[in-house]
Amino acid sequence: MRRMRTDVITVQTGSRPAVRDITAEAQQFVSGEGDGLLHVFVPHATAGLAIIETGSGSDDDLLSALDDLLPTQDRWRHRHGSPGHGRDHVLPAFVPPYATLPVLGGRLVLGTWQSICLVDTNGDNPTRQVRFSFLPG
Repeated sequence: MRRMRTDVITVQTGSRPAVRDITAEAQQFVSGEGDGLLHVFVPHATAGLAIIETGSGSDDDLLSALDDLLPTQDRWRHRHGSPGHGRDHVLPAFVPPYATLPVLGGRLVLGTWQSICLVDTNGDNPTRQVRFSFLPG
């Protein structure tokens, strides 16, 4: 019986809200595997994962939509960190910190324009960890 395989990567997101495409890293992790599931998890209270199109403005549109939905004004009860940082702690309720994707023959099964993206609105923490776990079928 094969067991789950897991690894952690480090992603630099910088000091401004960011959407970072981590699809290539995820594909590299499952390359050579057979069929199964890839679970991606961000162990941070202020970041999430989105499956979206990138490179055509959708990543910036996502950040703009999050600004509209979760404005950075200093209205949040959670008050440590930069002004408005409380919204970063609410982000994972809207952009969850996990995603599970099918893998067939060692290849991620994504739609034509889909990418796995780390979404980080917290400029106070420019370095993030992402855990990949492969569960064989």
